[in-house]
Amino acid sequence: MPRFCANLTMLFNEVPLLNRFAEAAKAGFKGVEFLFPYPFPKDQLAERLAANRLKQVLFNLPGGNWEKGERGIGCHPDRTGEFQDGVGKAIGYAKALGCKTVNCLAGVPPRGVSPERARQALVDNLAFAAAALKREDILLVMEPINAYDIPGYLVNRSADGIAILDAAQSDNLKLQYDIYHMQRTEGELTATIEKLLPRIGHIQIADNPGRNEPGTGEINFPFLFAQIDRVGYQGWIGCEYRPKAVTNEGLSWLRAVAGG
Repeated sequence: MPRFCANLTMLFNEVPLLNRFAEAAKAGFKGVEFLFPYPFPKDQLAERLAANRLKQVLFNLPGGNWEKGERGIGCHPDRTGEFQDGVGKAIGYAKALGCKTVNCLAGVPPRGVSPERARQALVDNLAFAAAALKREDILLVMEPINAYDIPGYLVNRSADGIAILDAAQSDNLKLQYDIYHMQRTEGELTATIEKLLPRIGHIQIADNPGRNEPGTGEINFPFLFAQIDRVGYQGWIGCEYRPKAVTNEGLSWLRAVAGG
């Protein structure tokens, strides 16, 4: 059975974020992920993980000014120094939290920057981050995101992501495959996962349309989970969806997968 981790940015929003660790553990999750740890002291997050016997599976490199709509700065040629400082900050948090995978958000190219220049900035930044993280035994992943949710986002399709990974030429860099984003962008989920399995470092899920829990939309998740098991995926699957109501009321899909 796949290993599922709760995305605490999206799930258990009925309580403040620091209280979501306990809620995730009570719901049966063994791991957690979230967008950014940086608003909280490292030791405070580490204490919540330890108290609830949870593994920190994933978080993102600093993503720029999130409140003002920035969605990553990996493709911003004029912010390389800020990006590199963010890698150092992420390493500090990852080591404190025992987190072995960090995601890079490519972002939306700044106005006036050509797609080619933005792509090269992303390739260079990924190569830098992958090398720095490798020295700490931390994997770097990079996620294609659909252009409906984030218009102008640089990397939208799995093939585009793989091409950028190839250009960065690192053995410490893999794809984060988000099933929701890829269903919106290209479909062919099971065939693509099987084809790209050696290149996938993390998977995330949400149903479509709506980005809600499995079973609320068009994706056949029981079939998909069985296929992910069949091809031998060994990583975590992050539950990065918006609950339609109270989080716990929407976890029947998880109990069904677990056989409970």
